Amino acid sequence: MIDLSSTFIKSLDNFILIGIFINCSILSFKMPYELKDIKEIRKKAGLTQGQLSKKAGVSQSLIAKIEAGRLDPTYNKAQKIFQALDNLTKTSELKAEDVMTKKVVSVARRSPIKDIIKKMRKYSISQMPVMEEDRVIGYLSESSVLEALMQDKKNIQAKDIMQDNLSTVDKNASVELLSSLLRFYPMVLVIEKGKLLGIVTKSDIIKNVYNR
Repeated sequence: MIDLSSTFIKSLDNFILIGIFINCSILSFKMPYELKDIKEIRKKAGLTQGQLSKKAGVSQSLIAKIEAGRLDPTYNKAQKIFQALDNLTKTSELKAEDVMTKKVVSVARRSPIKDIIKKMRKYSISQMPVMEEDRVIGYLSESSVLEALMQDKKNIQAKDIMQDNLSTVDKNASVELLSSLLRFYPMVLVIEKGKLLGIVTKSDIIKNVYNR
């Protein structure tokens, strides 16, 4: 004899788990920031911990503990805080051309790793595009450079360690689209008629959107 109550409970549990997974996926897809970004965003928005806690409907002590790295909040608490931060930009009509970095620091495909490191240090950047003539063919990140150094690959060039899974948009792309793409890419390239106009990173979004 089939135990219908047990079957129903298991189905209900699965349904709830699926719902939680979908909600978490939607949240992580929409939000360009993480828990460690909360303090920086709050300060740029000119909010105190108390003001943010009121907007999010959570306690000020919770905000303080999260910012100090002493607490990982529950999903519901994190969702409230992220939603409060997200609401700060609901009326924004900023586009890619408004937030992008126009003075792009790049390297040639045959640039040696020592030159790459020098540029990253000089301009305090953690990623940059790799160019061949006027065309972007890939990008470099701190992690790819570090991995090469750890493997003692001192004679390699940009072309040997660059990643070519580029994300591109036009200058009219919305901040919402950029935020979503930055969940999966370290930078987004702004292209018009094959020409690189600028790049957008998470720091560009935080600096331009939350500091208005």
